[in-house]
Amino acid sequence: MKKSIGVSPNIETLFGTRDENVRLLEDGLNITINLRSNAIELEGAARDVARAEQVFADYENLQRSGYNFANGDLNSMLRVLTSDPNSTLRGLADAGRQRSFGRRTVQPKSSNQRRYLEAIEKHDMVFGVGPAGTGKTYLAVAMAISALLAKRVNRIILARPAVEAGERLGFLPGTLQDKIDPYLRPLYDALYDMLDPEKVDRYLEKNVIEIAPIAFMRGRTLNDSFVILDEAQNTTSEQMKMFVTRLGFNSKAVITGDITQIDLPSARRSGLLEAIDVLKSVEGLAFVHFDEGDVVRHHLVQRIVRAYDEHKARVAEQQMLLLAEPKIAEASGGTDKGPSAAVASDRTPTEG
Repeated sequence: MKKSIGVSPNIETLFGTRDENVRLLEDGLNITINLRSNAIELEGAARDVARAEQVFADYENLQRSGYNFANGDLNSMLRVLTSDPNSTLRGLADAGRQRSFGRRTVQPKSSNQRRYLEAIEKHDMVFGVGPAGTGKTYLAVAMAISALLAKRVNRIILARPAVEAGERLGFLPGTLQDKIDPYLRPLYDALYDMLDPEKVDRYLEKNVIEIAPIAFMRGRTLNDSFVILDEAQNTTSEQMKMFVTRLGFNSKAVITGDITQIDLPSARRSGLLEAIDVLKSVEGLAFVHFDEGDVVRHHLVQRIVRAYDEHKARVAEQQMLLLAEPKIAEASGGTDKGPSAAVASDRTPTEG
């Protein structure tokens, strides 16, 4: 099917740098887009052409209404749109308007990120599990700030286990806050990225935003709070059970972690792994799993994560083969008995 649509003013901004958005639409919707002097030609299956036409119409309407796409937001929306047939450009833009993230505009950059944000809005406890760079912590902090600014909660509590990443730092100098700050720095980074530094400092001073290691959570009941547990793969089973039972009235909890980067001693099982197994059928919880396609850091990070996953799969396959070899040898040796084996089996033991 071929269809021509009119060229509206500034439509070239939809195409992106070096027409990257056009290629994204062509690959995602299986269509061909050609720009003529006075029209845009769309060619493909009728359903796919209709979706592309809707994208151009939504973009024109959003421009007329004064909507400004921040750097990279349009490309992110188009990625979500091409992977989710039920989404529209207008719907994604309106969803972003409804959330206030301080001085930042935060748009989901993949369908899993979109499901993550929707899960946080609909459920009181959400687990975000996936590799590094998929936005688990950043989006959770963004949703916490949105809830605080909208006065849906009175405070934000950010917790994290104080576990080194494969090395021992020894005794750190300074006060207790000075000692735990290095472990909680990623949470500070997200806060300062979305709010003015003066506001963050004021919230921290008044304990509107509280950052603490998970060990300090025992015995507390957290009401009217948005609670985030980061790096949950480094919690023990006891710590995870303690944390998920802290939730009070009118509160939300988001637990994030990467089960491929567990820094606990080998004898301890990750509390996150156990929680995924134990709580998967509990009503009211949501689990969102990310993969390398959701990585929003440098494009090399996606390839690195994929390479590690493939290496892990190869190692697991080799270990399975090594474990299977003795069993195969034992089975073949037991069934293939020679004459000497038969004679030996007929002999009766002699008395010593």
